[in-house]
Amino acid sequence: MIGWREWVALPELKINRIKAKVDTGARSSALHAFNLKSFRRDGITLVRFDIHPLQRSKSNLITIVTELIDERYVRSSNGKKQLRPVIHTPVALGAQQWPIELTLTDRDAMGFRMLLGRQAIRKRFLIDPGRSYLQKLVQSKLPT
Repeated sequence: MIGWREWVALPELKINRIKAKVDTGARSSALHAFNLKSFRRDGITLVRFDIHPLQRSKSNLITIVTELIDERYVRSSNGKKQLRPVIHTPVALGAQQWPIELTLTDRDAMGFRMLLGRQAIRKRFLIDPGRSYLQKLVQSKLPT
């Protein structure tokens, strides 16, 4: 059981803690990212981006370089289509960890730096929309 918002970790991206809104209305998951730049190295397309994982805090800047697996059009909450980079990465929630796809977009003005969409949580959790933070984030396996 999870609530409508939960603390999650993205261990391969060195993000030990980020508040995610569980959004069954969103098909895909999204992560706040800025200064996006894609480039090729050794025949692989990579994407470099920056993130401030904690909402309303600019103090913790993380620069991430990871493989770009796709670019897709996503209809945002305002109804506009936007071409977004897509990456694969494991997500940790409670004692579970599994791979998900994340689209990268500027979510600075949004209430949450991450959306956990229905594809990421399908067949894993039941959601109690009236509660929050039902899962304790297990950080002992995560890098610092």
